Formats: sequence, C-alpha cells, structure tokens
Amino acid sequence: MDIQRKWMITAGIMGFLGVALGAFGAHILKSELSPEMMEIFKTGIQYHLIHSVVMLSVALSGIIKYLKAETFFLTGVILFSFSLYIYSVTSIKFFAMITPVGGIFLLTGWIVLIINALKKD
Repeated sequence: MDIQRKWMITAGIMGFLGVALGAFGAHILKSELSPEMMEIFKTGIQYHLIHSVVMLSVALSGIIKYLKAETFFLTGVILFSFSLYIYSVTSIKFFAMITPVGGIFLLTGWIVLIINALKKD
C-alpha cells in the first residue's frame, strides 16, 4: 500500500472518530458536562474535524512533499483534541496542560506545508 493511500485511510479514520465523538458529546455528554466543559469538548471536536479534512485534502493531492505535514497534523489532533476530550470529562488539569503541545504540532504541520509549497520541485 502506498503512502498516499495510507494517509487517506488515516484521515478517514480520524474523520470517523471526529463525527462519532461529536455525536457522543452532543447526545450523551451534553447532560453530564457543565456548559464550560462542553465548550472545551466542542473545541476538541472542531480542531479534530478541521484537521481530518486537511489531512484528507493533503493525501488526495498526491504530492509527496506535502505528505510530510501529515504526521504533525495527526500528532497534533491526538495531543490537542484528545487531551481536551479527556480533560472535559475528568477535569484532571494534567490533560489540559498537554493541549498546547498538540497546538504546537498542528502549527508545525501548517508551517511544514507552507515551506514545502514554497520549495521548487
């Protein structure tokens, strides 16, 4: 299986998880979480879904040099969004401290994408 296809599958899995977790939050957690924690959960969903679409778009481009950003996007979503999911459900502050690290990975993914787009082939 080629790298482009692997990233398409990964993006599909991430998109699926984003929708599933969003539905879980909207239908099950909404009555369990405070409005503040629900907003934190929603922020995780928003970044998760946006970056899943970005990952799919990059994979569909088929341009290998852009695929270098994918690992940063994936790691960023896992650290950023999933730390927000866990924090919103548990209120354990340690998980909220992981979120900025995920944000740095997401930003790095965008920088890597920009740098590779600026490079001549």
